Amino acid sequence: MKIAIQGGKASFHDMAARKFFEGKELSLLECSSFRELCRAVVKDRVDFALMAIENTLVGSILPNYSLLREYPLTITGEVYLQIQHHLMALPGQQLANISSVRSHPMALLQCSEFLDRYPQMRIVEGNDTADSARDIRRDQKKGVAAIASRLAAEVYELDVLADHIANLQHNYTRFLVLSASNIHAPDGNKASINFRVDHSAGSLVRALGVLGEHGINLTQIQSIAVPDRPHEYAFHVDLEWDNPADFEQAMRNFKQHTRRLNLLGIYEKGERPYDRAAGQAT
Repeated sequence: MKIAIQGGKASFHDMAARKFFEGKELSLLECSSFRELCRAVVKDRVDFALMAIENTLVGSILPNYSLLREYPLTITGEVYLQIQHHLMALPGQQLANISSVRSHPMALLQCSEFLDRYPQMRIVEGNDTADSARDIRRDQKKGVAAIASRLAAEVYELDVLADHIANLQHNYTRFLVLSASNIHAPDGNKASINFRVDHSAGSLVRALGVLGEHGINLTQIQSIAVPDRPHEYAFHVDLEWDNPADFEQAMRNFKQHTRRLNLLGIYEKGERPYDRAAGQAT
């Protein structure tokens, strides 16, 4: 099974793919950008792709919602991964030796409070967390650190200088599983849709009210700018339900209140580890 991921070996996308497809033999296509990843899917270079879509610390990854509108992709699943960031460098380095830190922009943002404590460290954005660690080992970069997973430190033989440096430890990212096939899970209990509404008072409220009338749980709503229509927005919505018949009836009625309704995928909702942890705490 060939899977496209953003980033390289030991990246969080790598870890998410192996969690979702646990027990299956995988061949990974490493992509330097999410657009490259989407192109790999639509050109049938891979069977599936993993794409991060939202994070509990920094929210939605907005450009990726636009990519879901731009490319003919189908969401076939989702997986949640706890993100644990660590600062790492070549063996023998110490915090006092570090003059610059490299990582993916989202990782740098998630660790902003730690980085603020070390103003002498210059921030350098990279394509990926694990690739930043790889480059340090490959180029033997002294005085340079990376923010990445502990797996990346093990794979690229780097020393961890600081553990768990994210602003909050309850840091989870949701990843979508994407396919080029327009096949929806017959027993799915979650869906993602994209739509627009008329420019009239209460149009969005009326549309979303239909979902509540049918017992559909709205778990995410994200507005997305429409590039060729200034000040117009489309909406991405994630829905969950218990009874498939309720969802089918809701969609029939919902369509009457929207324009350009696009079903992005019907799939099985992923287990959210932070919900399980909260249940254990109570």
